[in-house]
Amino acid sequence: MKTGGLPSYIHRRKRDGVLLFRKRVAGRIVEIRLETQFPKGAPIPFALHQERERLLNAPAPVAPGQTVSAVLRHYHAHRKYRDLAPRTRTDYDKRTEYIADKMGGLHPRHIERRHVISWRDAWAEKSGPHEANYRLRVLRLLLEHAIDMGLLAAGANPAKGVSEVRYEKRDRQPWPDTKVAAFRTAFDYGTRERTIFELCLGTGQRIGDVLRMGWPNIEAGGINVRQGKTGKLLWVPLTPHLAKALDALPRSDVAFLTKINGPGRLSYRMAAEAMRAARKAIEAEEYDTHALRYTAAVELCRAGCSDELIAAVTGQSQRMVEHYTRHVRQRVRATEAQKRRR
Repeated sequence: MKTGGLPSYIHRRKRDGVLLFRKRVAGRIVEIRLETQFPKGAPIPFALHQERERLLNAPAPVAPGQTVSAVLRHYHAHRKYRDLAPRTRTDYDKRTEYIADKMGGLHPRHIERRHVISWRDAWAEKSGPHEANYRLRVLRLLLEHAIDMGLLAAGANPAKGVSEVRYEKRDRQPWPDTKVAAFRTAFDYGTRERTIFELCLGTGQRIGDVLRMGWPNIEAGGINVRQGKTGKLLWVPLTPHLAKALDALPRSDVAFLTKINGPGRLSYRMAAEAMRAARKAIEAEEYDTHALRYTAAVELCRAGCSDELIAAVTGQSQRMVEHYTRHVRQRVRATEAQKRRR
């Protein structure tokens, strides 16, 4: 402990002896009551010096309505956000929640390009390049919205022009026939795992759309699907395996996939956990649930379907169908070509 006069920026109020810290904020002096208090004449505790250093280095408080959190609230109420597809909103929400937690109290003007680059690199190190790039895109979008709100000058988006992390992307692989057969052997009709599997493979849809499917969607031997990401409305005929999987389900709930305890739809997290355990059980960890969408396209391609026919089931663009089936399409065409040789 030290004795003597009070450190600079700290004074004792005459009327009650309370210790205050003075700091200039936005051009004016503000006084902050210190947590460390002691009577006049007593030795100065070291904690006072620590608190002083913390307050000196603390960022200036931001006026209400001018923080990154305020930008988020304004964006979520804006048409730009409301017009997004449900799946896109869900993906954005995961990143905006993170941004609000980590930098919600900052003024957008206090974010510099060097900060964005540092965050991007830290995100890539901790959460992987894909997640780092997604957070960077969402942050860039939010700071652009801050410009629209007048919190940043036009062209002053510090995230604009910051490059994404380059990395070698590993294409998803369709499930091999052996793993498809192994899954069907391991999990009977009526189990949650088999139902998820046959819905994903039979309809060729994303897991988010599959979880929303239910008995009201059945029509004329098929399932009506409103894709959450694209908004497309599809009617997909049932495959024999999918028809048997649905026949094995009780009709006690509207949804095909329900919670373990009580009514209501199965959550994405619970479905992911169930499929992760199932894949591990048959040693198919490298083939995830979304890869069943690839597998559906590949099965249709092997059956001789054109890209247009495949897209009628999966709801994908022709470009995406070509991407999903390019390897198997080459094999199919090469096989057909070789048959024509003399």
